[in-house]
Amino acid sequence: MDLSLIWPATALVGLTCVVWFVLYARRIPYMQRNRIAPDRVASRAQVVELLGPVQAPANNFNNLLELPVLFYFLAVVATMTGRTGEAMTVAAWAFVALRVLHSLIQCTYNKVMHRFLVYSAGALVLWGMWAGWAISMFR
Repeated sequence: MDLSLIWPATALVGLTCVVWFVLYARRIPYMQRNRIAPDRVASRAQVVELLGPVQAPANNFNNLLELPVLFYFLAVVATMTGRTGEAMTVAAWAFVALRVLHSLIQCTYNKVMHRFLVYSAGALVLWGMWAGWAISMFR
């Protein structure tokens, strides 16, 4: 069994862990500095209102649990069906690289248009991977 897609999937899990740590590394000190008790941010609306300046990593973390789910599933399905060729592996690493770039943009200067372009490129790579896998199943 070719496990070449497991490595990019593992790298994406690593990115998700890093963003999770960044989220709390920014949120906890901000809450302490501004004397925000945890009970005051019990709802999403309260989080947006009180934690807005440090919310970008949390938004990015949530984003890493959306579209990448389709990537993880494809990595498993392609591996199980033996459809993990060189093109699929290169595309998988491209998707991960674009997710890393997206996270860097969102967690730093957060220019929406830059983030959108990188996000869109990653999504197109992922849709291409799914199309490639589907086509390969009919060969």
